Amino acid sequence: MKTILFAFLSFLSLTAFSQSTYEDSINTYLKNYVQRHGVVKDADKSQLHFYDVNKTYRVLADFEAAKTASWISFKTSGTKNQSYRLYGTATFYLQQKQYRLNLYQSQDLMTNPEYIDYLFLPFTDSTSGNETYSGGRYLDFKIADVQNSKLVIDFNKAYNPYCAYVSGVYNCPLPPKENALAVAIKAGEKAFTKAH
Repeated sequence: MKTILFAFLSFLSLTAFSQSTYEDSINTYLKNYVQRHGVVKDADKSQLHFYDVNKTYRVLADFEAAKTASWISFKTSGTKNQSYRLYGTATFYLQQKQYRLNLYQSQDLMTNPEYIDYLFLPFTDSTSGNETYSGGRYLDFKIADVQNSKLVIDFNKAYNPYCAYVSGVYNCPLPPKENALAVAIKAGEKAFTKAH
């Protein structure tokens, strides 16, 4: 009887651990994000806000590589446009509806060996300009994140461009219309609340 009880308690313990592991890992990720933020410093970090971690917004997408690789000029929040090329498209389901998002490669970053495998996913959604930054949010990936034509997209890691904190300083790429989601992504970073 004791053996059965011990096994059951161990199972409950493991179950509780496995249920909290994802949330804990994302909260640790966000804590590190705040600590290492490149623009927001000191007491202003208290004005960085995030939605509660929600695993619903971690989706497994089908990934299709782009058949062409023409460079596209992205408008930015500043005066200087930036060049990107389409790397591929991720198709996924959220709240029982299908959505698509494009991933891009930066022409500038591809010249840097540290970022040669960097993929950029900018997007807007129904929260943009309301609960989140009006200029959209970003997600980062590496080419190796695409496995067997699949890509895990975790919107809990969505973050604001630097322009969300300081205006008129950075040239932040604006998400193209193809990456405008007609759904509220209530995950990741919210709007910065500090008055400019």
